[in-house]
Amino acid sequence: MTAEAPIAPALSYGRLIPVTVHFDDLDALGMLHNARYPLLVERAWTEFWEANGVRFEGDWASAGDACNVVKELLIGYDAPVTRTGTYAVHLWLERLGTTGLTYGFRFCSADGGATYARGTRVLVRLDAATLRPTPWSEGFRAAGRALLRPAD
Repeated sequence: MTAEAPIAPALSYGRLIPVTVHFDDLDALGMLHNARYPLLVERAWTEFWEANGVRFEGDWASAGDACNVVKELLIGYDAPVTRTGTYAVHLWLERLGTTGLTYGFRFCSADGGATYARGTRVLVRLDAATLRPTPWSEGFRAAGRALLRPAD
């Protein structure tokens, strides 16, 4: 299968985070396994949030904004990734609510020009003691606002 990835518009919002596809990420057909896309996206988000002071260090009671859960994940595959090497994940926020958010992502070429997969994920921040939704901190919201996709 040698389909060409659709060309994406220039990056005008969000952040492009480099990721690496290794040989063991490929399936028996030599394509990036479908379950690896969300994993690589998660690693890109973790890198972004850790750079902004949000990290989980083993203690849910003090995890703050890192104490969150996935409510929904949607992903569509545009073209197969058939080689190892450096790629990127284009990250942005579609919505930043009081206790939840929706982020968008594209798994793409290292320069962001070709798109292989795209999707959205909904997260909800939880209070570690009650496991009920709780508001994002102002620091988290400030970092998130920088990633909000402009309205069309």
